[in-house]
Amino acid sequence: MSQILLFGAGATGSRVARQLRSTGLIDALEVRDANEERLDALAASFDGWVTRGVGRRIEGRYDAVVLATPPGSQVALARRGVHAGVPVITTSNQTSEVRRLLALDDEAAYHEVPVVVGAGFMPGLTCLLARHGARDYDEVDEIHVAKVGTGGPACASQHHRALSSTGVDWRDGRWMRRAGGSGRELAWFPDPVGGRDCYRAALPDPLLLVGHFDGVQRVTARQAATRRDRLTAPLPMLRRPHPEGGIGAVRVELRGRVGVERRISVFGAVERPAVAAGAMATAVTLEVLRGRIAHGAAGLAGVADTVSMLDTLAAQGVKPVRFEGITTFV
Repeated sequence: MSQILLFGAGATGSRVARQLRSTGLIDALEVRDANEERLDALAASFDGWVTRGVGRRIEGRYDAVVLATPPGSQVALARRGVHAGVPVITTSNQTSEVRRLLALDDEAAYHEVPVVVGAGFMPGLTCLLARHGARDYDEVDEIHVAKVGTGGPACASQHHRALSSTGVDWRDGRWMRRAGGSGRELAWFPDPVGGRDCYRAALPDPLLLVGHFDGVQRVTARQAATRRDRLTAPLPMLRRPHPEGGIGAVRVELRGRVGVERRISVFGAVERPAVAAGAMATAVTLEVLRGRIAHGAAGLAGVADTVSMLDTLAAQGVKPVRFEGITTFV
């Protein structure tokens, strides 16, 4: 009997709950959230399958813990899960928090549990697509990722802050600090999103990618923004975020060598970010339950079997595509 503990009943957490239920493989789900009204609404929508939990204590009786709480709140919960001997799936997209989650590697290895760092749209699907695409290369020299859109209010707030914060790039074997809102680049995403101007921001993807690609020379991450976004980024948000966000997209570009030839591959996906993050967290949870995720703390660029997770994502309606002159399914 599989019993999952989910922290967070917001836009992403509610999607995780629905998609875990749709797999038919989870016997029981306990959800905890500080917002009682939101928690009650989520529990009521599942006719008894979801139980309401309280507190932040994590016991060893759970098969996995999924953290869909706002960025900045996941490290302490992840450590409690590790010390209880429970696998942890996190969804943080905050650079400083991702650093601290990765620092749990020794503790997670000691307790023989995995801590999956960044199991969302970006990071998460971007890391998985980079690993999947790299199978076609003898050597990957460059990885460039970009995103459009946000999930719920917490994700929108983090997106807003990231554009005015310092980001990091990997270049020629060392980390480079980059000013948020700099480095304008036109990036093309799958239809109907199309081309968007993207800029550097405080995005954690490079931290999760570099260590899994030997010899990679450049790794960058950008997010789409308008002129108004860049001008208002240092200020408080001027309007209330949408409860679940609109359409979003991610893009992963790989450059490298196959034999003596140079090759460029581009992968992408379009979906509402909260929906895609929920599907990604669900796919990772199933892989954890199957014992396919290594012990320690790491992102999804290090997974051995990308196809299984991509199949689960496709079953949830998230179907990445590959650009090769025409758009074809992965």
